Amino acid sequence: MTLQQLRYAVTIADMKSMNKAASELFVSQPALSNTIHDLEEELQIEIFLRTNRGIVVTTEGEEFLSYARQMVELQQMMEEKYMGAAEHKRKFSVSMQHYSFAVEAFIKLARNFSLDEYELAVHETKTGEVIENVKNFRSELGILYLNSFNQKAMQKVFDANELEFKPLFDCAVYVYLASGHPLAGKESISFSDLEPYPCLSFEQGNKNSFYFAEEVLSNLEYKQTIKADDRATMLNLMTGLNGYTLCSGIICEELNGDGYTAVPFAAEETMTIGYLKRKGIPLSHLGSRYIEILKQYEKHCK
Repeated sequence: MTLQQLRYAVTIADMKSMNKAASELFVSQPALSNTIHDLEEELQIEIFLRTNRGIVVTTEGEEFLSYARQMVELQQMMEEKYMGAAEHKRKFSVSMQHYSFAVEAFIKLARNFSLDEYELAVHETKTGEVIENVKNFRSELGILYLNSFNQKAMQKVFDANELEFKPLFDCAVYVYLASGHPLAGKESISFSDLEPYPCLSFEQGNKNSFYFAEEVLSNLEYKQTIKADDRATMLNLMTGLNGYTLCSGIICEELNGDGYTAVPFAAEETMTIGYLKRKGIPLSHLGSRYIEILKQYEKHCK
């Protein structure tokens, strides 16, 4: 059974004549009759009765045609949406851990493309949701990091979900804190320096494994910790409680303001920023352009 056969049957029912339907469909009457005969043989039902007065739909045929019409209408809707270039908007979506530079890169992308022609979406969210969004095609790309601690465990998750991780650049680890923090003026900050202050981390929900943490060195023992759900709250905690977090050191003053700084962390540790995509599926034009913009942030790694 094919969509063409369904379309032929619906047209015959509407025209109530095999000859008129053949003319409407631009096929010969014998070819149309043979197509319907083959369909009836396959379904083992009689859709039409041929009489001297024309075509009559059988009881079984009425039921069949109710489904056939839905299929034909659905095909027409899909053709209008995906083949009508004038109305169809191309889509691009990216999910990311809480990286202001990845949001800034998205803004730069959006400024270069007409939103009348493109439907864009950005999801700054938990690590598990970044992975799920790419797996389920909600997002074309996912931006996250790997390091020596989480790489093996995360790679297993990627492989199990038919995803692949592509590195963009490596960064040293920095302590991100408010400019007024007592440690802000130091050339480097050690783990012992941080002990009197709360370590801030993003809440990961049900997937709260160390491997899913957005902060590097999440496996260390911290005397004080506070979890937050969003970047704005994290920044407020830095200002109000002298909190800190460990990150790539890429600062986006345009988005976060100039009230924050990144100081080198006194440890030989690096993090690899990269993107997640579906295996075997090439990047779209917008996806490729977004990656090009992200690569420019390598020069900001201190």
